[in-house]
Amino acid sequence: MLGLSLALIIRLLLLSLVSWIMGMDKNALFTIFGKGFTVHDLILIAGGLFLIYKATKEMHSSVKGSHEDAEKKASNRLGAVITQIVLIDIVFSFDSIITAIGMTNDISHQVPKLPNGHEPNALIIIYLSVIISMAIMLLFARPISNFINNRPTIKMIALGFLVTIGVILIAEGFGEHVPKGYIYFAMVYALILEFLNIRARKNRGESE
Repeated sequence: MLGLSLALIIRLLLLSLVSWIMGMDKNALFTIFGKGFTVHDLILIAGGLFLIYKATKEMHSSVKGSHEDAEKKASNRLGAVITQIVLIDIVFSFDSIITAIGMTNDISHQVPKLPNGHEPNALIIIYLSVIISMAIMLLFARPISNFINNRPTIKMIALGFLVTIGVILIAEGFGEHVPKGYIYFAMVYALILEFLNIRARKNRGESE
């Protein structure tokens, strides 16, 4: 909850630097084999590698079955976990803000006008969207976390999703667009199948 709250503050601060963020996607720092890499590309690649590393490490710990005192582990890693949540949110913020600017520029004329007759600023729309989306995340973070932690198979699938997202970020960092609709469909399909497996095991009286 603390990590997401800090992430919300940082995301709102990044919105105030939107011109600088948009510029990060234009000027290439260097070129390799004809492909120019911008700061935005490097952030996506670094974020993707970090996600893959963390998810793979957690998968290894779960498969290995290493058990550590939960309270001690939480106290030792609280700062690190909060930092990681904030860093990952910054990675997603750069990508989502650039996308949001393009979307709001296209649809801002469709939004009802303000009482004074002026059209709402695109940045205002993005601010409201960020606040609402983060409020939803804060509301459901704890129930979803408890649900995943109490079901090892769901936790493994969630870690697999993180690896998938990491691969997508790296691909986009190299300029390869991945249709997210197919990815999200596959994730939802895998999740539905696992829910059916959980229900089947529960009906047979087996442990989840």
